[in-house]
Amino acid sequence: MRALATLPRPVAATTATTAAASPRAFFSGFRPSVVLPRVPSAKPLRLSERQRAELGRSGAGGRHTRAMASGSAAGSGSAAAAYADEVVAAENAVRLACALCETVQRGLKAEESASKSDESPVTIADYGSQVLVAWALQQHGLPGPFSMVAEEDSSQLTTPGGRSMLQRITALVNATIAASAEWGALGVVLSEGEVVALIDAGAAQGGKSGRHWVLDPIDGTRGFMRGDQYAVALGLLDEGEVVVGVLGCPNLPSASIARGVEAAVATGQPVGCVFSAVRGRGTTVQALDGSVPTQHVHVSTESNPASAIFCESYESRHSKHTLTASIAQALGVVAPPVRIDSQAKYGAMARGDAAIYMRFPLDGYREKIWDHAAGSLVISEAGGKVCDAAGQPLDFSRGRFLDLDTGIIATNATLMPVLLSTVQSALKREAPLQS
Repeated sequence: MRALATLPRPVAATTATTAAASPRAFFSGFRPSVVLPRVPSAKPLRLSERQRAELGRSGAGGRHTRAMASGSAAGSGSAAAAYADEVVAAENAVRLACALCETVQRGLKAEESASKSDESPVTIADYGSQVLVAWALQQHGLPGPFSMVAEEDSSQLTTPGGRSMLQRITALVNATIAASAEWGALGVVLSEGEVVALIDAGAAQGGKSGRHWVLDPIDGTRGFMRGDQYAVALGLLDEGEVVVGVLGCPNLPSASIARGVEAAVATGQPVGCVFSAVRGRGTTVQALDGSVPTQHVHVSTESNPASAIFCESYESRHSKHTLTASIAQALGVVAPPVRIDSQAKYGAMARGDAAIYMRFPLDGYREKIWDHAAGSLVISEAGGKVCDAAGQPLDFSRGRFLDLDTGIIATNATLMPVLLSTVQSALKREAPLQS
């Protein structure tokens, strides 16, 4: 894992103070050698054909749109233009949120996190990321009403005890906007009330009608707090189907993690990836800092389960490691599992780092759509297959939760039959032990 520079704790500041100060002044005792991340230019208005062409020459979103249009997965000219504005908006929003998350992860303090009712942690970066994604998406002027299904709400921030945290979130959000290449020129300063409203803009229920953005502002919060892997995961539902998926993975190396993250970092290749997928047009990956050209990716073509690399959740509280180990043994898998947090696993699989993904949550846990919407499209558009333990595709049209059978598995089309059969046999053997 790359070394993360330590930033001092941000000082409490009103939004007026934040507006007047430079982004660096937001941090007391800021060390000159450390700077806030910069994000590529983003267009604050709905993108015309001319604006998309301009982004194609210089902007991150344009690079993606051009790559999608020229790739083998692209169809006709009209098909290549489908969701072009939406994917550019999603990439810009995710990059802006990643800039905030990187800043916070450098100097996260214990008092800058809280616990939700299910005892999972939530940090100022979870809230700040959700604010920035909701705000940035709305600046693009996309057609139709804005609707977002997201993980966080403002209930803890609107209590007397949450005021200090809200002030820090507001200051951090404004500093991130001010530091960005294009958004900073707008001179936008959000109030605490606007920050609360943007957090609660994620309260939509989703469903099979209309368009809904689906956001996990920080997928893998525990990994984020450890300084490990996490993802800003943003998908778009259209009539219940995931049609756009973007994963921002600030700590994921550009090199393959098949032999582990540390080995990948040691190659010296850039760290930080953005995966983008559009229904029917494939999956691409680009470096978060723009240093590596956009490339189309494809899942592993491994056909021998014994030679397959499989990945799973880092923490056993998120998936039954004993069960996945028994399945891997039955498949004859030799290599140890690659365990990382978040939907970064989906991105790594989409480019062929691993051939199998298995997730079997503890009994009683209900999967949320934001934990899989973006990532599942990233894999499927890279040629992979994602389903539940019964072999059924994931259904994102039923609201905020996924109602599925037992677990989630992903692999390529060749391995799916044997993987699904082995999983179902293992679950049958496990069932009597739980009765």
